[in-house]
Amino acid sequence: MIHKITIPLYHEEVAPRFDLATEVLIILLSKGNIIEEKKTIVLPRPSADDLCHLLLAETINTLICGAIEEEYYQFLKWKKIDIYDSIAGKWSTAFSRWEKNKLNPGDLLSERTIEGTYV
Repeated sequence: MIHKITIPLYHEEVAPRFDLATEVLIILLSKGNIIEEKKTIVLPRPSADDLCHLLLAETINTLICGAIEEEYYQFLKWKKIDIYDSIAGKWSTAFSRWEKNKLNPGDLLSERTIEGTYV
Protein backbone atom coordinates (compact mmCIF):
# COMPACT_ATOMS: atom_id res chain seq x y z
CA MET A 1 0.00 0.00 0.00
CA ILE A 2 1.24 3.48 -0.88
CA HIS A 3 1.07 6.21 1.77
CA LYS A 4 1.73 9.90 1.05
CA ILE A 5 2.66 12.47 3.68
CA THR A 6 2.82 16.22 3.17
CA ILE A 7 4.65 18.67 5.40
CA PRO A 8 4.43 22.42 4.65
CA LEU A 9 7.96 23.80 5.12
CA TYR A 10 9.75 26.91 6.27
CA HIS A 11 13.40 26.08 5.55
CA GLU A 12 14.08 22.89 7.61
CA GLU A 13 11.15 23.48 9.95
CA VAL A 14 7.46 22.64 9.80
CA ALA A 15 5.88 25.88 8.54
CA PRO A 16 4.34 27.73 11.50
CA ARG A 17 1.13 28.42 9.54
CA PHE A 18 -0.55 26.24 6.94
CA ASP A 19 -1.99 29.23 5.05
CA LEU A 20 1.38 30.99 4.67
CA ALA A 21 3.47 28.05 3.43
CA THR A 22 5.01 28.42 -0.03
CA GLU A 23 6.93 25.16 0.00
CA VAL A 24 5.75 21.62 0.78
CA LEU A 25 7.51 18.31 1.15
CA ILE A 26 5.76 15.21 -0.14
CA ILE A 27 7.05 11.83 1.02
CA LEU A 28 5.88 8.67 -0.73
CA LEU A 29 6.10 5.53 1.40
CA SER A 30 5.63 1.94 0.34
CA LYS A 31 4.78 -1.02 2.55
CA GLY A 32 6.88 -1.04 5.71
CA ASN A 33 7.29 2.76 5.61
CA ILE A 34 10.09 2.55 3.05
CA ILE A 35 10.68 5.95 1.46
CA GLU A 36 10.18 5.57 -2.28
CA GLU A 37 10.27 9.25 -3.17
CA LYS A 38 10.71 12.67 -1.58
CA LYS A 39 9.89 15.79 -3.51
CA THR A 40 9.60 19.45 -2.66
CA ILE A 41 7.02 21.60 -4.40
CA VAL A 42 7.30 25.38 -4.40
CA LEU A 43 3.94 27.13 -4.60
CA PRO A 44 3.63 30.39 -6.55
CA ARG A 45 2.14 32.16 -3.52
CA PRO A 46 0.90 31.31 -0.03
CA SER A 47 -2.68 30.07 -0.27
CA ALA A 48 -4.55 27.62 1.96
CA ASP A 49 -6.99 26.94 -0.88
CA ASP A 50 -4.17 26.08 -3.31
CA LEU A 51 -2.52 23.90 -0.69
CA CYS A 52 -5.77 22.01 -0.04
CA HIS A 53 -6.14 21.50 -3.80
CA LEU A 54 -2.59 20.14 -3.98
CA LEU A 55 -3.26 17.70 -1.12
CA LEU A 56 -6.32 16.34 -2.91
CA ALA A 57 -4.64 16.23 -6.33
CA GLU A 58 -1.68 14.31 -4.89
CA THR A 59 -4.00 11.94 -2.93
CA ILE A 60 -2.26 12.73 0.37
CA ASN A 61 -3.06 10.48 3.35
CA THR A 62 -1.34 12.42 6.15
CA LEU A 63 -0.66 16.10 6.78
CA ILE A 64 1.88 17.25 9.36
CA CYS A 65 1.59 21.02 9.82
CA GLY A 66 1.76 23.99 12.14
CA ALA A 67 -1.29 26.13 12.85
CA ILE A 68 -4.25 25.53 10.53
CA GLU A 69 -7.58 27.35 10.43
CA GLU A 70 -10.56 25.33 11.61
CA GLU A 71 -12.29 25.60 8.22
CA TYR A 72 -9.39 23.93 6.40
CA TYR A 73 -8.85 21.42 9.19
CA GLN A 74 -12.49 20.27 9.00
CA PHE A 75 -12.45 20.15 5.20
CA LEU A 76 -9.32 17.98 5.09
CA LYS A 77 -10.62 15.69 7.85
CA TRP A 78 -13.83 15.32 5.83
CA LYS A 79 -11.65 14.29 2.89
CA LYS A 80 -10.18 11.54 5.14
CA ILE A 81 -6.72 13.08 5.55
CA ASP A 82 -5.04 12.36 8.91
CA ILE A 83 -3.86 15.66 10.38
CA TYR A 84 -1.15 16.29 12.94
CA ASP A 85 -1.49 20.04 13.54
CA SER A 86 0.21 22.62 15.74
CA ILE A 87 3.56 20.87 15.26
CA ALA A 88 6.64 23.04 15.81
CA GLY A 89 10.20 21.99 15.02
CA LYS A 90 12.27 20.35 12.31
CA TRP A 91 10.31 18.47 9.69
CA SER A 92 12.74 15.54 9.90
CA THR A 93 12.09 15.15 13.64
CA ALA A 94 8.32 15.32 13.09
CA PHE A 95 8.52 12.70 10.34
CA SER A 96 10.72 10.43 12.45
CA ARG A 97 8.27 10.63 15.36
CA TRP A 98 5.35 9.95 12.99
CA GLU A 99 7.14 6.81 11.73
CA LYS A 100 7.43 5.55 15.32
CA ASN A 101 3.76 6.41 16.12
CA LYS A 102 4.99 8.97 18.65
CA LEU A 103 3.82 12.20 16.97
CA ASN A 104 0.86 13.96 18.55
CA PRO A 105 -0.94 17.16 17.56
CA GLY A 106 0.60 20.09 19.41
CA ASP A 107 4.08 18.55 19.78
CA LEU A 108 6.89 21.08 20.24
CA LEU A 109 9.96 19.41 18.81
CA SER A 110 12.48 22.22 19.07
CA GLU A 111 15.73 21.56 20.86
CA ARG A 112 16.54 23.92 23.68
CA THR A 113 18.95 24.50 26.54
CA ILE A 114 17.70 25.22 30.05
CA GLU A 115 20.26 26.48 32.58
CA GLY A 116 23.14 24.72 30.84
CA THR A 117 21.28 21.43 30.33
CA TYR A 118 20.50 20.26 26.82
CA VAL A 119 16.82 19.25 26.59
